[in-house]
Amino acid sequence: MAVRAVRGAVQLERDEAGHMEEQVGALLTAVLERNGLTADDLISIWFTATPDLHSDFPAVAARKLGITDVPLICAQELDVEGAMPRVVRLLAHVESDRPRSEITHVYLGAAAALRKDIAQ
Repeated sequence: MAVRAVRGAVQLERDEAGHMEEQVGALLTAVLERNGLTADDLISIWFTATPDLHSDFPAVAARKLGITDVPLICAQELDVEGAMPRVVRLLAHVESDRPRSEITHVYLGAAAALRKDIAQ
């Protein structure tokens, strides 16, 4: 079993805790489903949020999905002029038999524009 990294992002429509929970939950669920993973395959997850998001921690969504025994951390993205606003990104470290070339990175909605080269 190899350790793999999976990336993902979603742009929120508004900075509200319930909306963040819903959208980050959908992102994390899509990452797991598209890569054939379960919560037991997770090693750790890094979440980042753009500086304009203040309503909650993105990791709350993972905890509400039942991911309670995986180390999670939240950080703030760099405040780069012209960057897409209201974006939550994740970097999940997982155990998987899939080769790196078969890992599916997930960019939902408008966030697909962030990485057109790998967005599914």
